[in-house]
Amino acid sequence: MQYETVFILTPVLSDAQMKEAVEKFAKVLTDNGAEIINSEEWGLRKLAYPIDHKSTGFYSLIEFNANPQDIRKLETAFRRDERVLRWLTFRQDKYAAQYAAKRRARRAAQPQAQPAEETKED
Repeated sequence: MQYETVFILTPVLSDAQMKEAVEKFAKVLTDNGAEIINSEEWGLRKLAYPIDHKSTGFYSLIEFNANPQDIRKLETAFRRDERVLRWLTFRQDKYAAQYAAKRRARRAAQPQAQPAEETKED
């Protein structure tokens, strides 16, 4: 079955710590036989309401194929990790899976934003 999980990490983490946390949760899935389809880091965003006196958080998304038992193991890992503020995991129906595939294709087709070249004035 295809699932999607979005989780919010505490904003006090460094970029390396945030990436390590995302990799940890992806490893929990792959160690239990899940197949990662897509992983996106949405970056630091403002929360809709304060959570633990924090107004921002690092958002991440992981799409994967897994057995329902693997979801329990992933959510247990979320509960045990103090860096996780919130998470939501849901099973995608065929329409949500089709939409996610289209969204991934659109993102892959978009050229990556390149930093503007600096102009040198003499």
